[in-house]
Amino acid sequence: MNVIPIHTARPQPPGANLPLDTLGRHISDLRISVTDRCNFHCTYCMPESAINCGFKFLRHDELLSFEEIERLARLFVAQGVKRIRITGGEPLLRRNIEQLIEKLASFPGVEITLTTNGSMLAHKAKALKAAGLHRITVSLDALDDATFRHMTGVDFPVRDVLAGIDAAGAAGLDPVKINMVVKRGANDHAILPMVRYFRGSGHTLRFIEFMDVGTANGWKLGEVLPSRDIIRLIDSEYPVEPVNPKHFSEVAKRWRYKDGAGEIGVISSVTQAFCSSCTRLRLSSEGSLFTCLFAQKGHSLRDLLRNGGSDAELSATIAGIWQRRDDRYSEIRTDNTAGLKKVEMHYIGG
Repeated sequence: MNVIPIHTARPQPPGANLPLDTLGRHISDLRISVTDRCNFHCTYCMPESAINCGFKFLRHDELLSFEEIERLARLFVAQGVKRIRITGGEPLLRRNIEQLIEKLASFPGVEITLTTNGSMLAHKAKALKAAGLHRITVSLDALDDATFRHMTGVDFPVRDVLAGIDAAGAAGLDPVKINMVVKRGANDHAILPMVRYFRGSGHTLRFIEFMDVGTANGWKLGEVLPSRDIIRLIDSEYPVEPVNPKHFSEVAKRWRYKDGAGEIGVISSVTQAFCSSCTRLRLSSEGSLFTCLFAQKGHSLRDLLRNGGSDAELSATIAGIWQRRDDRYSEIRTDNTAGLKKVEMHYIGG
């Protein structure tokens, strides 16, 4: 496999006393995992084979409390974070998650979003909106139950996920983003049915290349369907055209239907690396900070939190981690990187 060319980042405008990483970027996005547990066993994230090999989930006392998360999030916001996404595992499994959202939604000028598998969304959508959640993303990899069961590893009806999406829209959490991870030979036949279903719905369907996050998903390059092929397929039936990004660090490349029926997006971490514009940090459910989705290790903030560290000490630690950040895994991905022992997606949050 050829090395993907490395691109130089365009530095963001300077901020007052805000830390910069080695490519001159400020922190703007924080992803917070609130649990490593999930009621699905998706093949690309938490396959059942990995769970059956002696994996142990975190105890409740190992998880950051909502108060600890709020304290850390406030410090991140002070260092430039404008967007916070709640992830997992499945974040709606965390009891009273609405209480955390309410705390985070009190930060002025910060967008609070959440990614879910949708299994509990029909019952939670109104409460999430009432707590202050701004937007929601739902993972859905196929519309037919057989393919959905193959991708998720569980016997759960697609109609219940669709009901959750409808409930989110009705609650005012629209437009909902629907993320479809595409694996060649597994669910690529479901691309056009997904397009037909969500076209004109007001929601945004996004296609994600199968990524080598962690090691449990058995990633193979041959199972990656490049996003350019996905766009070519869609364009053959419903012509699309590119849309300019909303901000510097936007992950998805946006496309719109030429007939005005809405937008789609593609996330091309494998074939079109976007390391140079990444402004994200990830906080695991037990308080480890990761500077890359493909990281091999994190930096514990929980130890400092629970050992009496002051806000100034925590802020200095966060700034120091960011200032040393030079991750470029997707830009330098080769056959030699495939065997690295990386953190699993359900732990770090996708």
